[in-house]
Amino acid sequence: MTLLKILVVDGDEQIRLMLNQAIKNWGFTPIEASTVSESVELFNLHQPIVTLVETSLHDGVGLDVLREIKKRQPNNIVIMIPEVLRVNETLTALRAGACDFIAKPINLEELHKAISNAIKARKLQPEDQQLQQVPINSFNFENIIGTSPAIKETISLARKVAASDVSCVLLQGESGTGKDLVAKAIHYSSPRASKPFVAINCAAIPANLLESELFGYEKGAFTDAKARKEGLFEQTDGGTLFLDEIGELDMGLQAKLLRVLEEGTFRRVGGLLDLPLNARVIAASNRNLKTESQEKRFRQDLFYRLSIIQIELPPLRLRGEDVILLAEYYIERLDKKWHQTPARKLAPEVAEAFRRYRWEGNVRELRNVIERALILEENELITMKYLPEEFQIKGNSKYLKRGLSEASLYFTLPPEGISLDMVEEWLIQQALHRSGGNVTRASEFLRVSRDRIRYRLRKNKL
Repeated sequence: MTLLKILVVDGDEQIRLMLNQAIKNWGFTPIEASTVSESVELFNLHQPIVTLVETSLHDGVGLDVLREIKKRQPNNIVIMIPEVLRVNETLTALRAGACDFIAKPINLEELHKAISNAIKARKLQPEDQQLQQVPINSFNFENIIGTSPAIKETISLARKVAASDVSCVLLQGESGTGKDLVAKAIHYSSPRASKPFVAINCAAIPANLLESELFGYEKGAFTDAKARKEGLFEQTDGGTLFLDEIGELDMGLQAKLLRVLEEGTFRRVGGLLDLPLNARVIAASNRNLKTESQEKRFRQDLFYRLSIIQIELPPLRLRGEDVILLAEYYIERLDKKWHQTPARKLAPEVAEAFRRYRWEGNVRELRNVIERALILEENELITMKYLPEEFQIKGNSKYLKRGLSEASLYFTLPPEGISLDMVEEWLIQQALHRSGGNVTRASEFLRVSRDRIRYRLRKNKL
């Protein structure tokens, strides 16, 4: 069973160490923060049942922490730990929702009793009053910009996933297509919305550290394991674990992850007890994991386990006018942030260049281009002058060929017509992209021979 968590917010490291040890002795899991901002972030991540708050912090006061916590979870138990009890501060904190006050120097026996009594009292309250308020408005599907058929189809499928209780979801798409945004929308539109959304980038952490991050570890499991640590599987209890760039996961860890998903249990490193997994796992990769598994670079059994539901995120070049909608969205957002009013506009020639550009970095690249232009441009219109060099060179390979609009080809014949050879070239490029450059798989996608693909590649010098 997952241990209840207690968040300690105090700027004094010695106080935090003392309280952490006491909290472990009482059978809880301690989490510590030293500032207002850090405490709010950790509260959102771990959802502790109790928060202990020093009244004076480096970047604010304990009252700030109290108010932020009560906004998110009105029934969270907050115990204030002031240096000195002052009547006015005490009354203000009580009105803001503080449960109790234990002045320094801290009497640990008194604090333990206060925590125990508060938890017992909370368990008598109706369960629906304990639900955490979550940032639904920040991460719902309505905040995904776009009206193209490609993105609408993606959102429609993701909505169905959110409403279901499917245990595993696989998001695939090029870098910068918004896989993390879709993962958050699925979580915050689901019955799990009041529980944690925990994300980890599998490519950013060395394999020897990633295992302990995911599974946690027992005291003494290795040299530096001086105390038990909860892993992300435990911290996600009831919520969603987002494994970004899962294609980078070490083969050994892939086998262990498969076991967790198959059996629904896991063990901390160095542990003997099987703990239940209570989380939806959303995995994401910019690689084609089916191809990776066929090429023995990713476990095939793990691929099939993860892809109970598979969602392909379309690249920006397949989303037609969405590129303009997204550009206008980022212009308005950044100009508002920089107090630039009214928001600037795209010059017609820039809008046309945006439509024709391939956007290999997708939405992330678009945002960077917009930010650069807004910083450098002094006029009300964003012109070609401050776009990156590749936008200035006509015929650049990063532009779509004139008349070869991938978005329109993907859905309907352009009004002006198009060369069949160009359509075939485009389809071969898409098949090769989807197959990760594997000619055999590309030929299977297009239902043609490998020789035909090779002939076209040589003919068009691709």
